[in-house]
Amino acid sequence: MHPSRSPVRLRLGLVVATLTALVAAGLAIIAPAAAADALLSQGRPATASSTEGGGYGAGAAFDGSDGTRWSSAAADPQWLQVDLGATATVSQVVLNWEGAYGRAFKIQVSGNGMSWTDVYSTTAGTGGTQTLAVSGSGRYVRMYGTARGTGYGYSLWEFKVYGTGGAGSTPRPKPTFTDEVTHHEFQANCSWTADRPDDPIVYPGLPGASHMHTFVGNNTTNASSTASSLLGGGTSCTNPHDRSAYWFPSFYKGDQLVRPTGDQVIYYKSGILDYWQVQPFPQGLRFVVGSPTATLAEFRDSPGTVEGFECGDLSHSWDIPTSCVAGSQVNVRYQSPSCWDGVNLDSPDHKSHMSYPVDGYCPAGHPVAVPMLEFKIAFPASGDLSQARLASGRGYTWHYDFFNAWDSPAILDALVTHCINGGLQCNPRGYDLYKPHRGAALTENFELP
Repeated sequence: MHPSRSPVRLRLGLVVATLTALVAAGLAIIAPAAAADALLSQGRPATASSTEGGGYGAGAAFDGSDGTRWSSAAADPQWLQVDLGATATVSQVVLNWEGAYGRAFKIQVSGNGMSWTDVYSTTAGTGGTQTLAVSGSGRYVRMYGTARGTGYGYSLWEFKVYGTGGAGSTPRPKPTFTDEVTHHEFQANCSWTADRPDDPIVYPGLPGASHMHTFVGNNTTNASSTASSLLGGGTSCTNPHDRSAYWFPSFYKGDQLVRPTGDQVIYYKSGILDYWQVQPFPQGLRFVVGSPTATLAEFRDSPGTVEGFECGDLSHSWDIPTSCVAGSQVNVRYQSPSCWDGVNLDSPDHKSHMSYPVDGYCPAGHPVAVPMLEFKIAFPASGDLSQARLASGRGYTWHYDFFNAWDSPAILDALVTHCINGGLQCNPRGYDLYKPHRGAALTENFELP
């Protein structure tokens, strides 16, 4: 008489027998999948050995879109690199090649962006979408191509790095709209408050040390202004929460100081292609745009878009026009850098902590996209302007300063989210006249709904 079998042992025997039968029949056994590693590279700052031209920058391969791509010059070797923000353990790389692919290339990791370790290598790449199992760790990951598969350069729609660690940030998804996106901006309309030979960024605590500046926005701005003092001041801006200080060299016609009249338009825009990734300015951020010692060529060829001076039918003048139609006014427009290093609210030259985008994407050293300011200042000057000048000199010495002091970060965030990230053309309370169905960021009293 056989000893009785326990129910547990009986069930286990049945499972083993079943699995054995499946294997004997040649059927695959699918084990439960391990938890998938995270996508670490999307939206992270990227650099490349070269780009084919505008619109094909390194960041295009990390923006989550199969409709944009990085493309290199037609030469060997070439590389494309992403900064994960912190050390990561990398388990998989997915390369989605455009027609111009790499025949021989390596996937490499690095902790410092200088010394590299190979985690994958091939001399027989076929293009298309390649999913590569890799094993390594580092903050930086790059594709290093040594032989092209075509007569063109290397081109990737997407370069995805999976693993654990890294900066741990989750990129914002691209919003989906039923209406066409033509703008991504809102206005800060602020009027004149003072003319002073002060500059609290370049010459803090030194009244009279600067050439004459014209101030709009915060009505307490002077040489001793700080983030705290600005937050305690009033404002000439339409939105009462905008206590920021904006200033620029005063405009003269001969010896007569000509003040801008009415609200001056200061746009907050996206300076990057992925406008939905723009974040609000951190409190206290300050910077200088342009230079009082700039040459005409330096002003004209600034990395940002420069509209220059305009009046009547005249536009894109790199100096103050010598004559404007009677009754017109002189406008000047100049865009700021819009990529922040994510650490410093200022820098010794008041510029290095900021950078202009490269081919529409923030560079590795300045990975945080913030609003791109565009000052549009109007001076009521017309007729003979041959003696017109700025306090800093010729028109191409145009520059301006910005000291962020929105008294409610939530208000600024709402405007950035609704208008810039939302692809709208908004007024100071976040309302797009041409798309009323999208509503407004703020109430009629400029408060959160």
